[in-house]
Amino acid sequence: MSNLPANLRYAKSHEWVLDHQDGTVSVGISDHAQEALGDVVFVELPEVGQTLTQGKEFGVIESVKAASDLYAPVSGEVIEINDALEDSPETVNDAPYEDGWLMKVRLTDQNLDGLLDADAYQATLSTDD
Repeated sequence: MSNLPANLRYAKSHEWVLDHQDGTVSVGISDHAQEALGDVVFVELPEVGQTLTQGKEFGVIESVKAASDLYAPVSGEVIEINDALEDSPETVNDAPYEDGWLMKVRLTDQNLDGLLDADAYQATLSTDD
């Protein structure tokens, strides 16, 4: 069973969102997603200032096994990206909820209701297996 922190919200596309309660969120991929990918070797992230639309592609994550598109779990403006992933993409594997975060976004819509809590996300994983 994957590690699913209860304080995060999740998209069905396996991204997580940490609400900072100030109109900004951090975004990453779930433990389940990084396990499925295997050893991450490259992460392509959007530019700071780029506007994201919920559900639309914003980047790519590549592993030794596959490349996978990343989808925006929220709409908003990218205000920071995790530059450390350029030199150490494996951080996504080592700490997907800590140092392996992907980006920070200033929300255009404060409503995170379309995202799943940990229990609901876990239920989607059970149906994937």
